Formats: sequence, structure tokens, C-alpha cells
Amino acid sequence: MNHFLNVLRSWLFMTSLIALGSGLQSFQDHTFLSEKLYTSKPDLVNGLQARTFGIWVLLASVVRLLCAFDIHNKTLYYITLWTFILALGHFVSELFIYGTAVSTIGILVPLVVASSSILGMLVGLQYLEVEPGPTQKKII
Repeated sequence: MNHFLNVLRSWLFMTSLIALGSGLQSFQDHTFLSEKLYTSKPDLVNGLQARTFGIWVLLASVVRLLCAFDIHNKTLYYITLWTFILALGHFVSELFIYGTAVSTIGILVPLVVASSSILGMLVGLQYLEVEPGPTQKKII
């Protein structure tokens, strides 16, 4: 397997573990979101919103983990890419449109991770085209 894809698999695994932690933390204490992410309007964060956020993040975590294990599955690859696109869109909109977040480390880290992941996965597409995976047949 290509070295870049191995690095990308490790990155996806790491982001999956981080998302798992964030998702579980959203269930444990909803003030986590108002203290780290939605700091401009913390009164809008409640238990229901935190649990909804937690489910979304846990789903993204599972998708990213599965892609890390089966990176040649193109459908899964594109779904994983979309988890980062949606995350970036969410955090950008909360920062610039809805005004619930401000430029703190708590919001900048997800923006950087999502942006870097999108870039890495777009670069990784070229390696998926070149290298057939286990479910793809080689054309002779």
C-alpha cells in the first residue's frame, strides 16, 4: 500500500478516537460544548442539543474508523470525506453566520482538523485510482 494512504489511515484512526472522546463527553456533561465550542451564546446549549451533537460526532467517528480499516472502499471513502466537509460547514457557519462561536482554540482546532482532513483525503483520491484495493479487479 502507498505510504500516503498509510499515513491517511493513521490520521483517520486518530480523528476517529478524538471524535469518540468528544461524542462521549457530550453525553456526560453538556457544559463542555458551551465552554469549548459555542462560547458566544452558551445559553443555547442544553442537554438535548449536546446529546444530538454527541450522536452526530459518534457517527462520524464510526465512519472514519471504518474508512481507516478499509480505505480502498470508495463509497466509504467519499462518505468519510463528507463527514469532514459537514463538520467544516457546521463550525464555519456557527462562527460566521450564527455567531454562537468565537475564534478560540476550541473552535479553531476542529476547523484545522476538518480542513486538513479534507485536503488529505482529496490528495488521497489520486492514490486510490492508481492502486487497486482488495475488492477491485486488476485489468490485464
